[in-house]
Amino acid sequence: MSNMQLDTLRRIVQEINASVSLHDSLEIMVNQVSEAMHVDVCSIYLLDERNQRYVLMASKGLNPESVGNVSLQLGEGLVGLVGQREEIVNLDNAFKHERFAYFPETGEEIYNSFLGVPVMYRRKVMGVMVVQNKEPQDFSEAAESFLVTLCAQLSGVIAHAHAVGNIDVFRKPSNSPNYKTFQGASGAGGIALGRAIILYPPADLAAVPDRDADDISEELELLDQAIESVRAEIESLDEKMQDSLMSEERALFSVFLRMLDENALPSEIKEIIRDGSWAQGAVKHVIERHVALFAQMEDDYLRERVSDLKDLGRRILAALQEGDTSHKELTSESILIGEEISTAALVELPVDKIAAIVTSEGAANSHMVIVARALGIPTVVGVTELPVNTLDDVEMIVDAYQGRVFVNPPRRLRTRYKEIQKEEEQIAKDLKQYETKDAITPDGVAVKLYVNTGLMIDVVRGVQRGAKGVGLYRSEIPFMLRERFPGEEEQRAIYRQQLSHFANKPVVMRTLDIGADKDLPYFEIEEENSALGWRGIRFTLDHPEIFSSQIRAMLKASIGLNNLHILLPMVTSVSEVEEALYLLERDWLAVQEEEQVKITKPKIGIMVEVPSVLLQIEEFAPLVDFFSVGSNDLTQYLLAVDRNNPRVANVYSHFHPSVIRALTRLVKECHKYDKPVSICGEMAGDPLSAILLMAMGFNTLSMSSSNILRVRKAICHVSMSDAQKLLSEVNAMNNPLMVKSWMEYYFRHHGLGDMVKSNRMVNV
Repeated sequence: MSNMQLDTLRRIVQEINASVSLHDSLEIMVNQVSEAMHVDVCSIYLLDERNQRYVLMASKGLNPESVGNVSLQLGEGLVGLVGQREEIVNLDNAFKHERFAYFPETGEEIYNSFLGVPVMYRRKVMGVMVVQNKEPQDFSEAAESFLVTLCAQLSGVIAHAHAVGNIDVFRKPSNSPNYKTFQGASGAGGIALGRAIILYPPADLAAVPDRDADDISEELELLDQAIESVRAEIESLDEKMQDSLMSEERALFSVFLRMLDENALPSEIKEIIRDGSWAQGAVKHVIERHVALFAQMEDDYLRERVSDLKDLGRRILAALQEGDTSHKELTSESILIGEEISTAALVELPVDKIAAIVTSEGAANSHMVIVARALGIPTVVGVTELPVNTLDDVEMIVDAYQGRVFVNPPRRLRTRYKEIQKEEEQIAKDLKQYETKDAITPDGVAVKLYVNTGLMIDVVRGVQRGAKGVGLYRSEIPFMLRERFPGEEEQRAIYRQQLSHFANKPVVMRTLDIGADKDLPYFEIEEENSALGWRGIRFTLDHPEIFSSQIRAMLKASIGLNNLHILLPMVTSVSEVEEALYLLERDWLAVQEEEQVKITKPKIGIMVEVPSVLLQIEEFAPLVDFFSVGSNDLTQYLLAVDRNNPRVANVYSHFHPSVIRALTRLVKECHKYDKPVSICGEMAGDPLSAILLMAMGFNTLSMSSSNILRVRKAICHVSMSDAQKLLSEVNAMNNPLMVKSWMEYYFRHHGLGDMVKSNRMVNV
């Protein structure tokens, strides 16, 4: 593609991004493409799924009156052919093609050349773009490439327009609330009915939701205070930089002050407030309007001022948000929504008042989801088309079994989901009886069920639900909840609580596992591919002072209890374990000398998360006391799927044959060297896969407290002989969906249908 074409592409994309509606975007597209490619016609047809037709939505060159009126059936004409094939159609004489359809109202009979390109979004046809010429000629490969690139840009705009709750691209907008359904990935199962409350990060313009003002005069007053505060801040910066910057370099401060003049930005913001918007939303709209204008300018200097303008907007927003906590006022029916919600942001909130969580980013096994699951909060993530900022205080239903979110649901749907909620409550009551039962199969095989902890609520529920120990204590959670690294004594007190609650039972404490989706607010790690980056033991060995502080705190916390086990995360090679063991030995001897007390040396284990460990059990076995599988990460790395990427969430499955076979072989290998092996990933908390893990011979299954009773019930109803037969059958299968379906079939036909999520599905 030539530099000229690239410049044209950039200009068209900038104009589309600056447009205020889908219809404007389509008009810009057809006009700009027609001019750039020197073609007689450029048209865009969008797929109206409700009526199963392609509708002519914009055209440069065809009869203007045909726009919005001409439509084709799915398989009709050359447009239908492009959509059907999902590929480019390039013809030098369109009339001769058997699929050519003639519409006299468009005036297209005079055009011979035809180039049609499908507009695709996530494997789905959204529409077709067509260019035509009078002269018979093949369009070049460069022309095809140009249109394909533009269609890729347009697809996101169309998908967003479809997704926005109050927009229907084929019909006039209605004033009544529009019922919409969105699909994401199920994180933590459950059902919730309530109203959305947006959790937006501070000083992020893009994340500010649209919201009506409760009191316009109060919003105007808040804006005046914020503007005055920012003005003082900039004047202070200007004064501070007098000796460091030359006057022309400080000119930006003067520009900012002029923009803050009462007749400049504040005047525009107040106009929007007087129309009924809250101050923060008004700031966002005014700044976005100016940014769009600047972005379209040909002058490079003015285009570069966009970042300065955004900075000024963020300063005003930060001043407005300083005393604002309205986005954290939760009720028992609050459905928390946001683009992405971190673990730290979640646990800072009154979690007992969160009915459900919905995010447009993230995936089903992110750290936040694991915590939400432990707290029993229904969670749906990766709802990529969710128009977060338009949903403040909107009525919603969250079906976290199916990963569905319903906005402005009709009465029939609310009634059905209220019935399901009652069924859920009854299932929970039935499970209560398993709190006092042991996990023993009908043919007499006992299975140890441990709990995964991180928050105190996990500990309390784990004890209440009869966990035989802690299989994974996520020590990074206390680190996430602070504004600095916690000191040794702070850590000791936290670890002592965990160990004391499970006195006489093993507590496996994982050393600090940050990186990937587990950032510390005061130590962010920015990497292009964080899942394969500086995380787990790689980080702590590079920071032995942090590692030693944690080990010393764990050892001191274990004095007199002697139930501490230490687990090393993200191990890749033998040398990492040897280095960690040296530090552990050194700290163990030092703490005993300092405290003048004998401390039982804790058992040391490594996490099996990286596939390389699967092939080196023989070398690791002499060094460690036990192995513990982290099935979330092991699945991620075996399948080369980023578990936090919603685009590939459908590829991630712990029922994948490679995962089942790898774990089967791993257990045999560990037992060959007389080393116990546990599994503490989410796979252990799914009754369907837990039965397979039991059959493999895992010594311990460790899971979220919210899943213990369900897994215990499954074990009490499935004999070991049946489980081993099931494992043998699924080991011969080559498809994860087949494996899962086979397990679901068994559960339904053996009185465990309430454990199969699809039993609680609602057809909409």
